[in-house]
Amino acid sequence: MSLLTVKGLSQSFIDKTLYEDANFVLNKEDHMGVTGQNGVGKSTLIKILTGEIVPDDGQVKWQKNIKVGYLDQYAKLTPGMTLKAFLKTAFADLFAQEEKLNSLYVEYSEKGDQALLDKAGKIQTHLEEVGFYDIDTAIDQVASGLGLLELGYGKDVSEMSGGQRSKLILAKLLLEKPQVLVLDEPTNYLDVNHIDWLVTYLNDFEGAFIVVSHDYDFLGRITNCIIDIDFGTITRYTGDLKHAMRQKAQDRETYLKAYQNQQRKIAKTEAYIRKNKAGTRAKSARSRQKQLDRMEKLTPPQNNKRAKFDFPYVATASNLLLQTQDLVIGYDRALVKHAFNFSVGGNEKVAVTGFNGIGKTTLLKTLLGKLKPVYGNFELSATAKLAYFKQDLAWPNKNMTPLQYLAECYEKIKPKELRQALARMGLTAQQAMSPLGELSGGEQEKVKLAKMQFEPANILFLDEPTNHLDNETKDALRKAIVNFPGAVIIVSHERDFFRGNWVDKTIDIEKMN
Repeated sequence: MSLLTVKGLSQSFIDKTLYEDANFVLNKEDHMGVTGQNGVGKSTLIKILTGEIVPDDGQVKWQKNIKVGYLDQYAKLTPGMTLKAFLKTAFADLFAQEEKLNSLYVEYSEKGDQALLDKAGKIQTHLEEVGFYDIDTAIDQVASGLGLLELGYGKDVSEMSGGQRSKLILAKLLLEKPQVLVLDEPTNYLDVNHIDWLVTYLNDFEGAFIVVSHDYDFLGRITNCIIDIDFGTITRYTGDLKHAMRQKAQDRETYLKAYQNQQRKIAKTEAYIRKNKAGTRAKSARSRQKQLDRMEKLTPPQNNKRAKFDFPYVATASNLLLQTQDLVIGYDRALVKHAFNFSVGGNEKVAVTGFNGIGKTTLLKTLLGKLKPVYGNFELSATAKLAYFKQDLAWPNKNMTPLQYLAECYEKIKPKELRQALARMGLTAQQAMSPLGELSGGEQEKVKLAKMQFEPANILFLDEPTNHLDNETKDALRKAIVNFPGAVIIVSHERDFFRGNWVDKTIDIEKMN
């Protein structure tokens, strides 16, 4: 019996149909990945499956009494609660049983009723069977695997960064051990080592899961089936990701041919009707109109515009744009044991790696002058011109449209040029006029990249620019970086993004501790 059955699912957003009459199932052995370009409705589907959104039409039916765990990025974190205390809330029901057990022992000591002792014995046995007395070990394993131990168990959860918060919520979800996991972009704030740990965890997971991820390297390592959103429907493929993508390409080609043939037939029929609706063949024209009305028309291919852009460049005669000298980074204290001593040449591409929280973003902010060094210094060329891509999705007003946002940032630039920049990022005219808060994570990232098209520079600082982006846009981003005549310092947790031997230098902060 299926754990989840979806029948006749239809959902629209403004005037865009995300899916119509879609059907699929999740079986108990399924490790399911969800794929599709930015904006096709992957995160919306997750919200429908978890009950956060009521679909326009269709049925979503979970098996009765199934325990489903959802990665809720908006879970409330109580100020003053420690990291360890928050993780222990994953076992709240077991701690409640322990309190009941202790109260039964107290009551037994007062009354001597054997029934109380028998009841306590059953609770004791249950707690032992579910591993209650090994909770600290379980917490250590998950916290270590996701890189939370480095923060310290006494860390106040309200003081955590967005990335640390995401990992904490993921850790709690894994500790709860639901029968089904539903994860939306779980690797966005994870580094390579932590992704490897999560891959092992998910492959060993005894239940089923549904995972949305634009990290195809990660998805390919954990899935045995795929549901892909395209052409306004949801298609299920059995097998690994590579097989699914090959089959999708074949299906897409077949569908496009069928759609084009149908469009030609419709155009020919409509021309006949217009020509003969009055005259000796009027009856035949009416008959063909009825045939046309009854025809089940194929959904038009969505306007999957692909990003194609370059970063604007400011020429410089300097061969050396940046030089650090015994640079120590941090806030109140040093984050890294050893000092940074490196240089960045005029056209060098530099990758900064290391686990989350080790100081990658802190290094970038220090070099940008947003943070003061703890010790040492760095020197930028007098002709250096900087541009910075921040990893968060923070907007001054989420009700603003992308066009309004760019217009506010660049008042002197004509609206036509702003629209063209958004279009180069693969955003449609409709998306350019939709509120930022209603766009998918990938579409919001594209707006940030469009903004950089009006920031000429000769050294780019890119902090996790691949988060939320689909594969096609990541390919376009990689090409833009490689083609950029200046220097680039980039932080990314996606090892697959660095393929192709285009990185000239790697700064591995983990090796400096």
